[in-house]
Amino acid sequence: MLTEPQTSLQNDIVALLPALRNFARRFVSNDTDVDDLTQETIRKILVHIDSFVPGTRLKSWAFTIMRNTYMTEYKRQKRVQLRSTDEELFEIPVPCQQQLSIYTAEVSMALTRLPAYQRDALLLIVDGASYETAAQRCGCEIGTIKSRVSRARTTLAQMLGEPSMRAAASIH
Repeated sequence: MLTEPQTSLQNDIVALLPALRNFARRFVSNDTDVDDLTQETIRKILVHIDSFVPGTRLKSWAFTIMRNTYMTEYKRQKRVQLRSTDEELFEIPVPCQQQLSIYTAEVSMALTRLPAYQRDALLLIVDGASYETAAQRCGCEIGTIKSRVSRARTTLAQMLGEPSMRAAASIH
């Protein structure tokens, strides 16, 4: 059960709400932020109501709490923003060279295990030669080159333990 002075104090706090909302607009412009700041101020007033000295101005005390609440949050957000900005400076995406080196060595070893006619056909195509040019250099038909390249790719994917040609073509 609330005593008469407590009820009067709570009524005075409720009567301060419009003034607190107007004061909050000095700090923040967004209506949601105004509501949040006012609500947080009221919460702190109610939590610390026992430290209010009767006979002093409730409005001044409440405004001081609001100003301090805003400043505390403002300083906290500045620290958080600086921290997140600092961390982003160190997060420079750099490809992992070790994995690429290991994968390159594995592909190179697998290439040496291919039959020479498949390896030669595949390397010509990988170097950018057309199927016609590769067929002329290898002394065979275009269909034969296409078949050799396809078999070389499939065999390489199997040797590398890749589930598909698409997976073998991508660098992990």
